[in-house]
Amino acid sequence: MISNCVINLSTDKPAVFAETFRVLRPGGRIGISDVVAADTLKPAQRAERGDYVGCIAGALSFAEYRAGLEVAGFTDIEITPTRSVADGMHSAIVRAVKPAPNSGPTPTPASVDSCCQR
Repeated sequence: MISNCVINLSTDKPAVFAETFRVLRPGGRIGISDVVAADTLKPAQRAERGDYVGCIAGALSFAEYRAGLEVAGFTDIEITPTRSVADGMHSAIVRAVKPAPNSGPTPTPASVDSCCQR
């Protein structure tokens, strides 16, 4: 899945991340180009700079972006700033993976150690 400067426009970013995770096949990858705010910017500073760079609903910080993707279930998250677009605001490439199901055998109740088995 590829997205170009759309996440910052969404007013419900957790829903965007969750739906992206839902529709992506296991092992699938996302590639996002978006505006990301420095973790040190306060909300008012982000809003001010976001108006300047066109982030209508607000840019997430690097930490918030990573946390949002993790909560949705993504792994192997990389957020790479590519250039500064305003003080504390960066164009960034975001990559993540929907993990594939465990390829190993699923333990059966008989093969699982238990405190109650004799």
